[in-house]
Amino acid sequence: MEAEYNFKEIEHKWQSHWRENKLFKMHPDSPRPTFYCLMMFPYPSAELHVGHGRNYIIGDVLARYKVMKGFNVLAPMGWDAFGLPAENAAIKLNIHPKISTWNNIGRMKKQLGQWGVEYDWDREFASCEPLYCKWTQWLFLQFYKKGLAYKKKAAVNWCPSCATVLANEQVINGECERCGTGVTQRDLEQWFFKITAYAEELLDMSHLGDWPERVKTMQTNWIGKSHGVTIDFRLAETGEAIPCYTTRPDTIFGVTYLVLAPEHPLVARLTAGTSIEKEVADFVERCRRIDRIKRTSAELEKEGMFIGKHIKNPVNGDIVPLWIANYALMEYGTGAVMAVPAHDQRDFEFAKKFGLPIKVVIQNPERNLSESTMERAYEDEGFLANSGQFEGLPSRETIEKIGVWMEEQGIGKRTVNYRLRDWLISRQRYWGAPIPIIYCETCGTVSVPEKDLPVYLPENVEFKPTGESPLARSPEFVNATCPNCGRAAKRETDTMDTFVDSSWYYMRYLSPHDEKRVFDSDLVNKWLPVDQYIGGIEHAILHLMYSRFFTKVIRDLGLINFHEPFSNLFTQGMIIKDGAKMSKSKGNVVSPDALITKYGADTVRVYTLFIGPPDKDAEWNDRAVEGAYRFLGRVWRLVHQHLDKLREGNSEIPPKLTDSERELRRIAHATTRKVTEDIEERFHFNTAISALMELVNAMYTLNLEGARPAVLREALEKLVALLYPMAPHICEELWSRLGHTKSLLREQWPGYDKNAIAADEMVIVVQVNGKVRSHVTVPSDCSEEDLKKAVMDDSRVASHVNSRNVQKIVVVPRKLVNIVAK
Repeated sequence: MEAEYNFKEIEHKWQSHWRENKLFKMHPDSPRPTFYCLMMFPYPSAELHVGHGRNYIIGDVLARYKVMKGFNVLAPMGWDAFGLPAENAAIKLNIHPKISTWNNIGRMKKQLGQWGVEYDWDREFASCEPLYCKWTQWLFLQFYKKGLAYKKKAAVNWCPSCATVLANEQVINGECERCGTGVTQRDLEQWFFKITAYAEELLDMSHLGDWPERVKTMQTNWIGKSHGVTIDFRLAETGEAIPCYTTRPDTIFGVTYLVLAPEHPLVARLTAGTSIEKEVADFVERCRRIDRIKRTSAELEKEGMFIGKHIKNPVNGDIVPLWIANYALMEYGTGAVMAVPAHDQRDFEFAKKFGLPIKVVIQNPERNLSESTMERAYEDEGFLANSGQFEGLPSRETIEKIGVWMEEQGIGKRTVNYRLRDWLISRQRYWGAPIPIIYCETCGTVSVPEKDLPVYLPENVEFKPTGESPLARSPEFVNATCPNCGRAAKRETDTMDTFVDSSWYYMRYLSPHDEKRVFDSDLVNKWLPVDQYIGGIEHAILHLMYSRFFTKVIRDLGLINFHEPFSNLFTQGMIIKDGAKMSKSKGNVVSPDALITKYGADTVRVYTLFIGPPDKDAEWNDRAVEGAYRFLGRVWRLVHQHLDKLREGNSEIPPKLTDSERELRRIAHATTRKVTEDIEERFHFNTAISALMELVNAMYTLNLEGARPAVLREALEKLVALLYPMAPHICEELWSRLGHTKSLLREQWPGYDKNAIAADEMVIVVQVNGKVRSHVTVPSDCSEEDLKKAVMDDSRVASHVNSRNVQKIVVVPRKLVNIVAK
């Protein structure tokens, strides 16, 4: 009698077995080749949905596959545990962030276990743990010693009602998320990491392995390298220099006004004590409330003010007005923009709106341009006009020539510029790693001695809905002793951006409990870069770039000998529901819990992998999950219906095979090749599962009654082993019922015989009006016409067709023929 597929009992049994026997434990002394498989550092958000599951299931499939392929696999898991959500929960629910964070971690670990996703849990850590925090702070101090950590004034988000600084994440549509007050910008002292020192190296991606091109393009664009000239314009009234960076020195003779970013430090000084001082200050404040991305948008309504000063153009002596405008940003170039409205659309729109002159200095070679008739800026190449000694030269050529000439004249310098700005790591909140700095009135800014690390977060703090960090109101934290002079001092109350924690965690997994060093360099150099990194495309810029930056700095500290953190990167697509990304606010979140209870973890895993190419977005359909459940039921029944027969005979494949046996071997070995290639080369788990479904269909369709035990066993064992990474619980159980004593994780990945795949003959399924009526054996190189003839000559086919009119014969190469007859 066939055993029942009791997935609840089976999944509990094998999850316990994997953990109790620590089958995913990495052994540092193993002679096997290493393979580091890593999922992106997750934030403990308490509830995982099926969209999250895609990431973890893909990683688990790959780890199991690589173990079976003979690798010593490192697949660790930890927690990016600091962050704003936990602190918000503390304010709203009066729960300490430490408590809510560890509660969330416990819940997520349980969900991962229910999915059958396993890790080397002996290496687990959370970034909020004192030991990890100690080494994050130690790294900060190394950056500080190298001049890569510094403090300067920077614009921050300020809530007037809460009287505090807000992180960008706390600003929603220009308003404070806590109280709804409009957010303004203020200049405050902030800590930065000097990532710009590595801009050129970050552009060099020659040490990266297989990374999506769009990720590399996004990083390249974010760094934004450009070649241009920094030109010294001068105030006509005083002669004071105002440096201005441009990538278009060929248009320098067409400047009709100069624009400063509203935040430019000259603005307040030049308008101080004038009749327009307040008007300018109000305009500056309005601009600072506009999102910086919106300010660079072509659709932005251009606004500006003349601030009563004039600029002298160094190349022709033209005196032009000095304006401030909302489209100019302090973060780009020098914060000053030479405006050439005839050849820049932004400047053109601004000039038209405010009645400023337009001067053509690049002529269209196809038709003459006139300032009075221009309807938009001419931004293409042409020949210089009204441009002194450069008159008539091609504009492309003169970009370099004018740069050289400016250097000779001492009025400009050829410059390489980067859009990338230094990384602001200061956060005015509690739940983060404290910055290990002390301020002494006598000694100034002093590093916390390494022997005194970590700087602990005080637990006895009061959370108030004021937005102010509890650290600033904690005397036990703030009050310190200067390590240099012994006098009373104050601690830095800012904490570090949580991206700092996630920028080096992948190295810590090699020695997660080491108290004496940041990590074991020998082990890190042996195992890294990470062989396969898996996570979402949303991390393409910040996390991935910061991790690359950290790796290069740590290399320069002499701790590692490689250049990039991750050799290969896979970015999985999102699983969406009702056409949108899953979120609680949209009410379209699908929890895995109910599905696992109803169908089992293996069903959820198989459906998640089968839903579509893993690098593409896919729509979740609850009803379609049942199809995966039926497939696993068919696998279960297929194995059990042959168990008695498998106990007979030997395990040697007979030298002479029947047609059905030969076809079964061909399909089984072809499927092995297909699944192996799909996992190894393409991550196409959906097509791998499809191939396994075809194998199961073939085994049900072929006449296996006369098949000998050795042939049957080979096909069934290949099926179970190939399916194992995707549906590990059911396959472990079936493997044991097939008579094996070891876990499939300790077995070798099945190989395939090319000779078996290239069989001389093939068995074709024949359908009449969609129903299987026969099988015909034909040569492998049989033509379509010969195949149709063989089908129509088959006696069983003839008995079903009889004298009916054959309307169409549909041929699926090497698989089936369907006869449509009436």
